[in-house]
Amino acid sequence: MSILAALFTPATSVSLPVAKPTLKFAPLPIHLNVGLPSTICTPISFSTLRPGQQRGFPFLTLLAATGGGDGIIDNNNSGSGGGGGGGGNNNDGKNNNEGGEDNGDENAGSRNWEEALMLLSEAGRTLDSLPKDLAAAIRAGKIPPAVIERFLSLEKSAFMRWLMQLGGFKERLLADDLFLAKVFMECGVGVFTKTAAEYDRRKENFFKELEIVFADVVMAIIADFMLVYLPAPTVSLRPPIAVTAGPISKFFYSCPDNAFQIALPGTSYSFLQRLGAIVRNGAKLFAVGTTSSLVGTAVTNALINARKAVDKSSAAEVENVPIFSTSTAYGVYMAVSSNLRYQVLAGVIEQRILEPLLHQHKLILSAICFAVRTGNTYLGSLLWVDYARLIGIQKVHEENAALA
Repeated sequence: MSILAALFTPATSVSLPVAKPTLKFAPLPIHLNVGLPSTICTPISFSTLRPGQQRGFPFLTLLAATGGGDGIIDNNNSGSGGGGGGGGNNNDGKNNNEGGEDNGDENAGSRNWEEALMLLSEAGRTLDSLPKDLAAAIRAGKIPPAVIERFLSLEKSAFMRWLMQLGGFKERLLADDLFLAKVFMECGVGVFTKTAAEYDRRKENFFKELEIVFADVVMAIIADFMLVYLPAPTVSLRPPIAVTAGPISKFFYSCPDNAFQIALPGTSYSFLQRLGAIVRNGAKLFAVGTTSSLVGTAVTNALINARKAVDKSSAAEVENVPIFSTSTAYGVYMAVSSNLRYQVLAGVIEQRILEPLLHQHKLILSAICFAVRTGNTYLGSLLWVDYARLIGIQKVHEENAALA
């Protein structure tokens, strides 16, 4: 008996926060629920670890991928408290696919997160050394490794490093490393192509309608930059929208910048969101077109009045350009024609067709983009002249002479 008593007498030891299993008996089959004290279940923030430390904790990578929680194990193997979005398995071993799409996005986001940390580790960088908006997007699993590689490459240039301090430029350069070249293409050829298009439509009346030609070119050059900037595909680094924002603001916030752009892994856009991108950019381009037209027509009218003051004989021939009707018409033209053409150009022709085919041949890709954008600019100038004459804000000089 003394021996038995010695075997079953609990030994005294130093007090440690050891897990004390709680046994709950139930009718057969027996269920064993184990509860661990909170003193040894303090969560570890994976995002605060350096890349070198993260490799030493493979189980933390698994938790980041599954969103593992603190749920208990039951006989249904449902993974209570596991990764959000994925359906659990029931007793019959059947998969519950409810929320499967969200689970796919989470898996892609987890892969982005893990691969991003490995890439930064190889480059000798940490998340703290990156811009805050980019680091936050990486933590959220929204940034694939290819985008991080592009950022590290662009950052080597002092000019690009300065330019990427501007949020809008950074989002577009990370999506397309030729974005800046396309801006220079568009604005550089704008003067020549638009002037050529004006001459093609006006022929011998080109110099007689020189003031109108000047107004058209000024409006076009001011708007050229925005026509490249607004519809360009982007890597979204925007902070979350305010909770108090209305449903319309939240909807347009979730829309891409280009209706046809390729969604990054872990991100998806619905048809309605892509349609919303066209509407949102159309509203912006309407404001840009109206404003640029106001500037252009104001300058034109100033030149016309100066010409009348110098040459009295031209006072009856040359009329001031109607400011408000021209500005509104140009805003509508940019919101519809320019918006759709540049959305298709940037999202379909360049990103979906040319970029995959010529990704390794940047010089050829740049040359073809130059040719395509030059043709698009010229076409836009032709369409504007026809549209302006159709709605009556610009009249052929011969008609005015005949009426006189």
